Amino acid sequence: MSTTDCGCGCGGAPAFPAAFVRPRFFAGQLLTEDDLTLLTDYVAGKDRLHNRTLSGPGVVCGLEVSCDSCAGGTVLVHPGHALDCCGNDIVLSCKEKVDVQALVRELRVSSPGVACGDPCDDDQRHFGLFVRYEESMAGPVAPFATEEPCPSPGCVPSRVEEGFRFVVKCDPTDDHRYNPATKLLARIGDKDAYEHVRLLGRRLGRYLDPMAVAGGSSTRPITFEKDDFVRYHDNLALLKAAGDTPQPPEARQQTEYVRALASAVARYDTYDEAGQQELRSQYEELGAIDSAREALGAACDRLARTDAEQVWPEPAHRQIALALLAEVKSRVVTLDPDAPIERRLLAQGTPVNNVLEAEFRADLVRLREWLLGRLDRVAGVEDCRLHDDVRKVAIPQPLPIPEPDQMQRLSIADLGLLTDAAGKLTTYVRRFVTDAACSTLNPPCTDCADNDVLLAHLELDGCDVVRVCSATREQVLPGGSAYGEWLPKLYQLRHFAEQICCQPIPVYRPPSVPVGGPIPRPYVPRLLEDWRPRDPLERMWELLVTPAPGETVPKPVREQVYTVPAEVTDSLQEMNALRGQVSDLVATVEALRGQLDTARQQVSQVRDELPERLSDRLSELENAPEAEAADSEAEDDEEQAEKPKPPPRRGRSSPARGGGTARKPRSGETS
Repeated sequence: MSTTDCGCGCGGAPAFPAAFVRPRFFAGQLLTEDDLTLLTDYVAGKDRLHNRTLSGPGVVCGLEVSCDSCAGGTVLVHPGHALDCCGNDIVLSCKEKVDVQALVRELRVSSPGVACGDPCDDDQRHFGLFVRYEESMAGPVAPFATEEPCPSPGCVPSRVEEGFRFVVKCDPTDDHRYNPATKLLARIGDKDAYEHVRLLGRRLGRYLDPMAVAGGSSTRPITFEKDDFVRYHDNLALLKAAGDTPQPPEARQQTEYVRALASAVARYDTYDEAGQQELRSQYEELGAIDSAREALGAACDRLARTDAEQVWPEPAHRQIALALLAEVKSRVVTLDPDAPIERRLLAQGTPVNNVLEAEFRADLVRLREWLLGRLDRVAGVEDCRLHDDVRKVAIPQPLPIPEPDQMQRLSIADLGLLTDAAGKLTTYVRRFVTDAACSTLNPPCTDCADNDVLLAHLELDGCDVVRVCSATREQVLPGGSAYGEWLPKLYQLRHFAEQICCQPIPVYRPPSVPVGGPIPRPYVPRLLEDWRPRDPLERMWELLVTPAPGETVPKPVREQVYTVPAEVTDSLQEMNALRGQVSDLVATVEALRGQLDTARQQVSQVRDELPERLSDRLSELENAPEAEAADSEAEDDEEQAEKPKPPPRRGRSSPARGGGTARKPRSGETS
């Protein structure tokens, strides 16, 4: 059974044959040279395939290279066994002396564009000594006469001798080893780009559960327990003892004190008056909670005077810290009763202001575009529904990054859409990376471009070999030298793979909350610290991309970079501005519709409240003009009848009743 996507193998042949065919013998069969040749080809082909895929190229044993006892340009190669990348066996049965000077001269002559001359004229050079598999025909035999129309003249070789020859080439050489990170990065793409996406996904992951609870239970208190009181007591004391001009390390620590204390105070503020009174009776220090607000205000003013970029070099952490200071000042230091969602987010230690909300919207766009870009470029994804799932995600409308504004508040609808999109996209990123990481457990087959086997690195000074090094040549390992770097990590990778690969598709589910009473929610720890990997997928990623001592560097990823013209970005900004204007017009039209409905209701109410007699009187007044007009018409007709009629004029029709043209009937009359 053949395939259409075959890699290039040895000598231009496919890396894998379409099918192995062996002869089948039976009694009375006429055997020809084709049958016997097929048998030898089958056995030799199977041996080469096993050598190529199970062992790989390199030195099996022996073949040490040493200096010759006689000074000069020769070395000694000791007996041994090697395999080339085509699976051919190279066997050296006895020690041989190799004339490196002659091989260097041969290299210079055969190299295009190089002047032919004495190799001893060169300065110090480095070369590689290789052994190459060769076949030669031997054992000529005269064939018997056959019925072939064109018989072979003379003798025909009856044997194929497997041999070798030594060659010298310039260093360095290709490395056949397989680094599993090469396949991983081929799917993930640029490592730095994914690290940024992973950082944004981690930040959204820290906010997922708090946003789901704050949006779904914006009127219920967050529990204030003993741990919250301990955090309140300890961090209040630390802030009161803090210095006035904190340096970056102290500023980061004081920001954590502010976050912890503000979380405890915000939890207290989510209770009603009766609940707060009960907390004060249980924890007496809460009676002086105004002092905690004053300490928070002083700490926020003190931290606002520091350089945020110097304190928080990472932008993802910097925006959280700035949002924290802004929210504490506007929601906790000065109690804001009209911001229940922001207060419950602070109670869990995850502040969100209008700037951070806009950044979250932009982060969701980046995550979705990165996922779609990778899925469009990568072939062979094993998660078959991932591409369609990513396209179906409803992304909140991205907004330009605004200035901090404490009057801007989160709505339940916007927060729900933000939480839903963040929960889906962070899960989809995890699904894609899991698929890519699990695929590294299946090493790819490599093509054979060069079947020379490196024996040693040679250092020449003129025509003399001055140094021989065989320590860094490829060795045949169990499973093949191509997997030499993959095997040490195999057992750890298998351990992580059992936990994440071939498992049910992950789905984000918001935390469950009790039906009534305060909601028990933990304080989010280490929000402003480095988000280190904890789960098996993160540890699997770190194991794959972190090189071990002596490990080769993964092959670079080369992809076409797509740039967006400035005209397109300007058009997108104008489109966003027009979308904002359309939204304002829609809101204005909806408001006018509401006013019109209110006016109609008022008119209907007035009609219902009018007395019945007044309604009759209105009807009489409406019909009165028509009756008076009818009476006046009747009187005019009587007067016209009493007067003498003038003689009719000729040539014109008279407008009188006796004329040729009738008067048009008035309203209410019959023709």
